[in-house]
Amino acid sequence: MIGILIMEFFCYHRDRPGSTALRMELNEEHQTYMDPYAARMIARGPTFDGDTLTGSVHILDLPDAAAARAFAFDEPCYQAGAYRDVLIRRWRNMLGRTMWEFPGGWTEDDGYLVLGLGAGPAADLDVPSGQDGLVAYGPLLSDDGTVWVGTAALVRTPDPDAARAVLAPGRYAGIEVHAWEFGGRR
Repeated sequence: MIGILIMEFFCYHRDRPGSTALRMELNEEHQTYMDPYAARMIARGPTFDGDTLTGSVHILDLPDAAAARAFAFDEPCYQAGAYRDVLIRRWRNMLGRTMWEFPGGWTEDDGYLVLGLGAGPAADLDVPSGQDGLVAYGPLLSDDGTVWVGTAALVRTPDPDAARAVLAPGRYAGIEVHAWEFGGRR
């Protein structure tokens, strides 16, 4: 019997400036849209700048790149214009677990999305040692999964500088660090 091949995808919807009220208005629609994907989620949650929403991260298993694009672009906040852009990349779950299996559990502690955009040879392909705060970690890949284009991590650390230190300095065209928290229905 041939099963469905599942691939992991990283989706990061970046908010359009001034769209927080729209995002809040559509929150129940967003949650309802995500409900059928719950069993496929590896991690999810909003990003912030202070108290202002800046984006939404979803890492999940889907059959192919077309399904990942449909997931990202059919999302109600995207359809309503709350997001300015979407980053969709193949991803590899190097921790082999979901955020709900993270030993630290769901708390209000500081969390960060660390997004390293690739430049040159692949970097950080192995899980960094001594990083007990890693909630999710893996390389960003081309659509066919053969070319490294960066690394994404969700991590609990005391501050953004400690989060940035999860990735090797000097190996990326740029590293973004965004405040992040666990998302979804509890």
